[in-house]
Amino acid sequence: MFKFERLEVWKKSIAIYEKICELSKGIDQREQFSLGEQIRRAALPISTNIAEGTGREGNKESKYFFNIAKGSLYEVLSLLYVMKNRGYLKTPIMRPYIKSVMK
Repeated sequence: MFKFERLEVWKKSIAIYEKICELSKGIDQREQFSLGEQIRRAALPISTNIAEGTGREGNKESKYFFNIAKGSLYEVLSLLYVMKNRGYLKTPIMRPYIKSVMK
């Protein structure tokens, strides 16, 4: 078992990606390429950068990848608000996604 596979944050990041993929299916076909693709592309690096960070030798290198994962997380949050504003999400539906990301 790899170090990252034991991390709860990595497991949650995988779950977030799956949720985002499911949510993005509801985006109108006209915006599927731009908004749908963008939110999926923002969500995927969260888990991959956490995994890559755990494989680095030094704390400085690890922190660099964890910070990239955090930036991707913030990008996902921003895109969730865009989805809400475009009518693809309702606030009560969106709130659990935001809470799961922020924990």
